[in-house]
Amino acid sequence: MGQYESSVKCIPYSQERVYTKLEDLNNLEGLKDKIPADKIKEFTYNRDEATVNVPPVGNVTIRVIEREVPKCIKLEAVGSPIPITMWIQIIPNGEDASKMRVVVKAEINFMLKAMIEKPLKEGIEKIAEALSLIAY
Repeated sequence: MGQYESSVKCIPYSQERVYTKLEDLNNLEGLKDKIPADKIKEFTYNRDEATVNVPPVGNVTIRVIEREVPKCIKLEAVGSPIPITMWIQIIPNGEDASKMRVVVKAEINFMLKAMIEKPLKEGIEKIAEALSLIAY
């Protein structure tokens, strides 16, 4: 199992405010306009799950499996061709700011690793960047 981490992103909002926004996947509405239309066909969500249609993979669902108030949200991919678990870690950075990092653990077999490791790392960094740009 490989572990991949985004760079640490500074967010000009408190840890509690960032956590409150991210722990409810209904709040992903603000990300829709930040995702290129050619990368995702459909995007549906509720409090605990978000489903995207990613060509050529198809539907992939991300489900919240654990919430650790106010510092971590753990998610897992359902329907993904490879088992993936993702953590969004949030730590305080003063009273009105925080830092965030996205960590992904993925079970990638040796044959696929060379092909998808670089796009996976880039994707994790793009997710962290998009999350850091939300108005919390």
